[in-house]
Amino acid sequence: MYAVIRSGGKQYRVAPGDIIRVEKTDGTDGNVEFNDVLAVAGGDGQIGKPQSEARVTGQVVEEGRAAKIIVFHYKKKKQYKKLNGHRQPFTAVRITEITYNGQTFSAPELPKKEPKPTKVRQETAASEPKTEAKSAKGAAKKKAAKKAPAKKAAPKKRK
Repeated sequence: MYAVIRSGGKQYRVAPGDIIRVEKTDGTDGNVEFNDVLAVAGGDGQIGKPQSEARVTGQVVEEGRAAKIIVFHYKKKKQYKKLNGHRQPFTAVRITEITYNGQTFSAPELPKKEPKPTKVRQETAASEPKTEAKSAKGAAKKKAAKKAPAKKAAPKKRK
């Protein structure tokens, strides 16, 4: 089952479980409801034009800004150049449910991600001399860099 929805002046074909990027939506608590459903299609090929009983709900996955678009205006022979950039904000939404004529089609639940375990560093007596050796090498390199004379620029060639 899929539906065609309108959001932010654009149309999207969505099915349960799809992730779409729509124009930024303000004031959401994690759930988004799309009431402007243009068409609904069932699994057996029937397409219906919903009146007001169709609903598509989703869950906010991410909010961010798209890649930068460079806008460059140029008029030849007029010494006119204008450079501007733009990053469009978006909201990524995962479609969780499509409801139409009393039927509900839901996306399967995603498994919750567990945080990665942090590695614990163990302090040993063997690791201490290595750090001292590294710091001694770094100090030697810094001294060598200070002693080296500054390079002079090559003389200019005359014609």
